[in-house]
Amino acid sequence: MLNSRRAGVSGTTLKWMALALMLLDHIHYMFEFTGAVPVWFTMAGRLSAPLFLFCTAEGFAHTHDRRRYFLRIWGIASAMGLIEVLFMLGYFHRADGFWPQNGIFADFVLLCLVWQGIDWLRERRFVRGAGVILAVVLWPFAASLLCQIPGLATPVAVLCQSLLPAWSNLTDGGVYYLIGGVILYLLRGHRTAQLSCWAFWVFATEFCLTAWLLSGTEGFTLSQMFTEYFQWFSVFAVLPMSFYNGERGAGHKQVFYWFYPAHVYLLYALSCLLCRAG
Repeated sequence: MLNSRRAGVSGTTLKWMALALMLLDHIHYMFEFTGAVPVWFTMAGRLSAPLFLFCTAEGFAHTHDRRRYFLRIWGIASAMGLIEVLFMLGYFHRADGFWPQNGIFADFVLLCLVWQGIDWLRERRFVRGAGVILAVVLWPFAASLLCQIPGLATPVAVLCQSLLPAWSNLTDGGVYYLIGGVILYLLRGHRTAQLSCWAFWVFATEFCLTAWLLSGTEGFTLSQMFTEYFQWFSVFAVLPMSFYNGERGAGHKQVFYWFYPAHVYLLYALSCLLCRAG
């Protein structure tokens, strides 16, 4: 019997790769203060967020229940957002004042809405499609106006950080990351164009733009883009992306959903204990 499996790697394999790289990155992030974790941990970790972004776009496109898919992501993002609010208010800080700002699920909430809007536009459901995309884009501006009303500033700010995330309040990922997610989704089905455009966008914003902005800084040299300002290393995620064979794989979705918040707060708790002991 011929093996019907396609050559390349499945979505599950890409997620496991992203998870391992994320763990390295966050070990460095949480324990950098010790001076014992090598910087290559976070250099390698630059590939993690793009891989999860790619897999989330594929998962959203293929899921049979988009509502459930979205609500799961939204629930985790909202819970982590509320914890983020407590950190911002000064609770549970590490002895040296550090607190984690991990909230990539909020990016995925916004992207799922935009991706759905894109699909509605493709289906010529223009009012729905344009409406949901505009809602995502305009919400931070509307929230800013609402904050001018006496008594609403605090609750609106909390909403923007948790239940109704605003792109202006993202503590992880950010606007460039969101635009990269739109590029990946718009060009699905055209793999070469998809990955080429995404890689160009990342390199242009993370390397070229960053180098240009820093060029006026005294003492800056281009070599620092390889030693200090290495966020652009994320462009190399295009290599494992290119091996994706279009198959879901074994799944293990519960692991990927719950590992993210669990490992963030566990590593942070351990770093708090170590910092206090030191």
